[in-house]
Amino acid sequence: MRHRKDGRQFGRNTSHRRAMFRNMAANLVTHERIVTTAAKAKELRRVTEKLITKAKRLGPVAYTPQADLSDADKAKRLHVHRLLASYLPRWGVTKDGTKQDLIEKVMLDLAKRYDGRQGGYTRIIKLGPRRGDGADMSVIELLADAETEAARKPEKESATNAAPAPAEEEVAEEEAAEEEAAEEVTDEKSTDAEAKAEAADDEDDEEKADE
Repeated sequence: MRHRKDGRQFGRNTSHRRAMFRNMAANLVTHERIVTTAAKAKELRRVTEKLITKAKRLGPVAYTPQADLSDADKAKRLHVHRLLASYLPRWGVTKDGTKQDLIEKVMLDLAKRYDGRQGGYTRIIKLGPRRGDGADMSVIELLADAETEAARKPEKESATNAAPAPAEEEVAEEEAAEEEAAEEVTDEKSTDAEAKAEAADDEDDEEKADE
């Protein structure tokens, strides 16, 4: 029987593992980009995307001002708010030291950002092995909105198109350097041949003088 086979254990018990992913999910929501091992990033993606989906299923109710909601919508929103608060810590600290309400960010910002997206709210980028223990490292980040992603694509394409130019210049420089080296070798060979010919002539003259 495949009991306790779903998901990675990470050598931790249930409470330790839950606390670890609570803190990692809070950091990901706060900073929208963290570096961790590849295995933890894949498990964190499952946790984070489920939290965002809970808020996104509310639709416009998630990010509509409280005063504009009906009593039924307020009850639905309160229910999801409590579900998120049961897992995510309430507050996070940004890079500049200010506190941020993580539950409100998921409800107001992320639910609206991914309103038209059916899953896949995160991106994992592999970084290679970690120095020391060789663990595979990855970056996990929340996707930006559609406008930001669309603005990034022309930048990537222009960078890709501009990349071959330096390579062609380097090839041309290498070919020129090889031609110069070949000419120098040819000049050295001709100089050596002339020196040998002169030495041979000198020996012939000395032999004739001795006779």
